[in-house]
Amino acid sequence: MALVIAGERSGVGKTTVTLALLSSLSRKYGNVQSFKVGPDYIDPMFHQQVTGRACRNLDPVLTSECYVQDCFALHIQGVDCALVEGVMGLFDGASGRDDWASTAHVARLLQLPVLLVLDCSRLSRSVAAIAHGYRSFDPRIELAGVVLNRVGSDRHLELLQDALEPLQIPILGVLRRQDNITIPNRHLGLVPTAEMSQLDALIDQLAYLGDTCFDWERLLPLLGGLTNKTPNHPLPITNYPLPIRIAIARDRAFSFYYQDNLDILQQLGAELVPWSPLTDATLPDDIQGLYFGGGFPEVFAQQLAENTRAREAVHKAIQQGMPTYAECGGLMYLCEQIADFEGESWSMVGILPTTTVMGKRLSVGYRQATALQNSPLLSAGTTVWGHEFHHSQLTMKPEKPLFEIRGYDNRGQGKATTEGWKLYQIHASYVHLHWGAHLEIPTQFLQCCYAKGR
Repeated sequence: MALVIAGERSGVGKTTVTLALLSSLSRKYGNVQSFKVGPDYIDPMFHQQVTGRACRNLDPVLTSECYVQDCFALHIQGVDCALVEGVMGLFDGASGRDDWASTAHVARLLQLPVLLVLDCSRLSRSVAAIAHGYRSFDPRIELAGVVLNRVGSDRHLELLQDALEPLQIPILGVLRRQDNITIPNRHLGLVPTAEMSQLDALIDQLAYLGDTCFDWERLLPLLGGLTNKTPNHPLPITNYPLPIRIAIARDRAFSFYYQDNLDILQQLGAELVPWSPLTDATLPDDIQGLYFGGGFPEVFAQQLAENTRAREAVHKAIQQGMPTYAECGGLMYLCEQIADFEGESWSMVGILPTTTVMGKRLSVGYRQATALQNSPLLSAGTTVWGHEFHHSQLTMKPEKPLFEIRGYDNRGQGKATTEGWKLYQIHASYVHLHWGAHLEIPTQFLQCCYAKGR
């Protein structure tokens, strides 16, 4: 069995609890698989750093209910235990009106018990009302127990225990207020692992919390005995005469990739060739396509700008018809300039006739995107679901945009906007896509790359 780590709301400490458990379990058992509910990129980086295994996103909006089940079934094979970190509060869904794509929804899909993290910093007896409410709100959810986080003192803990005792809800972990670990963050969440100088020390702290703050005698039976399940929809394999070499930008500026997308490309016949727009002077040899994921190009804008040879190599390759997928941060890199938070402008690739300007307004949420023209990834008229999460805006929109965009609440109706660029053989958009339930997307991209390389 596996366990879902949920929060009563955002900010209660479920990431810290999840990382503490993963750190301790990984040192005890080795083969621990983690999952993350929702579209987040950065929390999974920390999971992977702790476990040594790629974390998998479980998101029924970006993929499907069947894909969530298949992904879980595939990646628990051969592991000792698994944890699923939730998103927001337990019952908070994509729309806010129901629990679709919530932690509770995923727990039901996977038939897993929930460990609920409670922020007790401003609670005593009221903790019982909260725990009782979460246990009874949806009888389909099995509440395995609670973790009391940010407990102030022994007396505070005694009050919390007395309040919860009549409910007979197991207390499976207690984290003291002084145990609270702060992970650095900035405008889009936690600072990625690649930028943290004290990461090993942080993981040691988390492992110590995991070892000392949880009731392992009652936790381990919930985590052991994983049942292997066969995915219902195995991935088809496409064999090209030769591997299609895709140059994938991977460094501190470009690190937002769903591991499933990368796996799918490889299984469909691609050879992924990592390179760094920050430090490499040119593109890898003999490539047929370019893939720029999201990340923080605005943080490294000066270094990207100073690597003139790399920018020129990308510009030349695209002008010569290289199929290119650029997602959010990748889109920003292909623009003429990035104006950072201080207002200073830095030259980028310059293939898209627009400038990226960083601002305070956050664009975030699921997007229903309908292709308005053919691109290397999509045919005109195709509708997909994606996710936006950025603080930047473009100074100019294309005359012929790539996408018609609607938000989650007005999907299929209401006011639409346009977004995205299709120039040369570029597909560039702020919308992040997960290809797990949409194999036609990577298939079309690789076919485009294959045609270029023939």
